[in-house]
Amino acid sequence: MRKNLKKLAAVLLTATMATGMLAGCGSNNSGSAAGSSEAAPASEAAGSESASAAATEAGGATGTTIDTSALAGQSITLLNSKGEIQTALEDLAATFADETGINLEVMACGTGEVPYTKITSMYQSGTAPTMAILDTTDVIGLAEEYGLDLSDQDWIQYCDSMTTKVNGKVYSFPFCVEGRGIIYSKKAIEDALGEEFDPSTINSLDSFKAICEKLRAAGMENPVVLSKEDWSLGAHQLGYIYDTYDGTTAGADKIMAALKDGSQKVEDYERFNQFVDTMDVIMEYNYNKEDPLGAIYDEDPMHLVDGDAAFWPNGNWAWPNLADSGASTDDEYGFIPFVLGNDTSDFANTSMQASPTKQLMVDSKQSTPEQQQAALAFIDWLVNSESGQKGLVEGCAVIPACSNNTVAPLDPLSRDIVEKMNAGHTYASSFVAPSDHWSVVGASMQKYVAGQTDRAGLAKEVADYWAAQK
Repeated sequence: MRKNLKKLAAVLLTATMATGMLAGCGSNNSGSAAGSSEAAPASEAAGSESASAAATEAGGATGTTIDTSALAGQSITLLNSKGEIQTALEDLAATFADETGINLEVMACGTGEVPYTKITSMYQSGTAPTMAILDTTDVIGLAEEYGLDLSDQDWIQYCDSMTTKVNGKVYSFPFCVEGRGIIYSKKAIEDALGEEFDPSTINSLDSFKAICEKLRAAGMENPVVLSKEDWSLGAHQLGYIYDTYDGTTAGADKIMAALKDGSQKVEDYERFNQFVDTMDVIMEYNYNKEDPLGAIYDEDPMHLVDGDAAFWPNGNWAWPNLADSGASTDDEYGFIPFVLGNDTSDFANTSMQASPTKQLMVDSKQSTPEQQQAALAFIDWLVNSESGQKGLVEGCAVIPACSNNTVAPLDPLSRDIVEKMNAGHTYASSFVAPSDHWSVVGASMQKYVAGQTDRAGLAKEVADYWAAQK
């Protein structure tokens, strides 16, 4: 009865939650998902090496490194394109004002508004915000003309590997980190097998296939849930062929350029073939295999919560879906890598993808020097103060990019990513593709998943897509 009621609720909620499902991969007219961050010259930021050293030694917040006493009374604005945290950001701004005397107004990017279009129209009308939370591709497109150079900011020491540089400079602060892999339910696996599950043992395609077969033999007929959405298949899944080129965004750029100019044939690209091999295993054990394109996203997490399946290729943005299906923050959910091939020393099999998905850019054109300093003080406060650190993690429920923020996330997926980041078991590549990439190749992936094309056909469609970008 519980399962049937939950499925009915999911069907009714599908339409209303459709936009929420895109939260992990924000799209706009300038490109697909990526990672980036930007910073400011030492001459523009009053930093304290001793304060930051103390913070490093303590492994946490000890206060800010910028003296805000001369900035009290300044008023600045922040355009927010991450709508689900609007209220939390407003609360954070109120705390920031209480502690620094700097007034911060958080402006929401309206429902249905494209962040890139919104911010460019504000620049054109002379009403640009002091700061803006944008997608990485937006920052890449806008930074050199409108962004303040943040390259010498003190906080870069805590997140240098998470920054994306534009012509060697950093123009934005990596506001939050999101990661993707294959979500597992420890309880579902252990209940089915009657033995302890160690996720570190899944470090190759063969080991993943073996546990799927073991679960099937134990009565869990199809232990993997594969969502059918084009943005999931085209960006989150196929995107591994770019992100795992060498684990860097620069490497992803390199392989996309090679696919575009034809110097790398899709059908001969090792990562593509490894990816399809993994997809074949996922499709063999897919809970939705009888009607793969008839799967309903809001039902997918229910199968893990109910113990009918054990794995779900997805990212930490899927936690609200699991929670809505009955998962608790005390439950043991986590990630195994989206395994590729059988080399157990391959970083793709020992690490998961995790990178900044939203960037905070400071305006260099329409803000006064005092407002720019106040904006830098806000970023410094987020990085170094206890209130800022807790506000980001507990209030806004995001994973911070800075290593000195040791506040534990509340949900198990984010906690697992943080643990992996701290252990060096993540790679930060976040491919930047044209804005239609996920929809075009996502449709090709849907055809493959549905058995309407084969490996050669999929390779041709991916190759045709890149050839059209010349």
